[in-house]
Amino acid sequence: MRPYDFAITHSVAEALDRAAATDSAYLAGGTTLVDLMKLEVLTPSRVVDINRLPLTGVWTDRHRLHIAALERMSDVATHPVVTSRYPMLSEALLAGASPQLRNMASIGGNMLQRSRCGYFRDTSTPCNKRTPGTGCPAIKGANRAHAVLGTSDSCVSTHPSDLAVALVALDASVRLTGRDGSRDVRLAEFYRLPGTTPHLENDLRPGELVTEVTVPLLGWANRSTYVKVRDRSSYEFALASAAAAVLVRGGVVRDVRLAAGGVGTRPWRLAAVEDALRGKPLRLDVVEKAAALATEGARPLAHNGFKVPLLRRTIIRALMKLADRT
Repeated sequence: MRPYDFAITHSVAEALDRAAATDSAYLAGGTTLVDLMKLEVLTPSRVVDINRLPLTGVWTDRHRLHIAALERMSDVATHPVVTSRYPMLSEALLAGASPQLRNMASIGGNMLQRSRCGYFRDTSTPCNKRTPGTGCPAIKGANRAHAVLGTSDSCVSTHPSDLAVALVALDASVRLTGRDGSRDVRLAEFYRLPGTTPHLENDLRPGELVTEVTVPLLGWANRSTYVKVRDRSSYEFALASAAAAVLVRGGVVRDVRLAAGGVGTRPWRLAAVEDALRGKPLRLDVVEKAAALATEGARPLAHNGFKVPLLRRTIIRALMKLADRT
């Protein structure tokens, strides 16, 4: 690990001032940043500790659920408003990391965690996400865990956050605060496709802080779930996942929210599948036909072609799980 300056801050304004340098980094739970600094994948000259900032709390108003960025994963996962009104958020949080890490990791940090691609984390190999223009060895190398949706010739890395998948399904927004003020960005637009610039992963500007996540109040999101398929039952990233919420009235799907993880270069909203389900019964044959649309445009690699049928089956499993509750 290289030497760096360390600053503890007590207000958002102070944190923004301390992080004015473009090579600064914010430290919250530290579960990703510290690992990457040890590997020298990230080498900030200044680390700004934001753990004492007043960015905590979970609350609702007339229109939205609000989650402050420094709330810990474990606290949000067990919050009564979240468990009763947005089960998919709770399930996504509990499916991520380990209990020890969930007790440390913040909501903002979870959403901003970096790629788990081995080439990104190995500084002896090329990586366009780490060093633009050097290449993407995963395309022809070890790519079993990599993306099949939203890829480019520059990057095939998956987005690692389970929580972000559920939030994208719910059309959540993120509040970004900088020295010039705050702005709200829909999470589906916050994360970028890799294109030719995979090192630009999101819409966060230098020095900006994630201060809050907001989720529209959805009266029927209490009928929701998060299904995660992985190589082992805990402390493992998704090979495929599905966040689903369904409103069924009169025997047909009146509304639905769906997103997928483990298969895309960003959390993947499944709009075509949603459209195919609306107005139809939540029946296995209908769900199977709709789920087939999820993988349109998929570009499997040598070792991850299994993700195409796996994603379809994961979506079917999530939706039929909800069908059993109707």
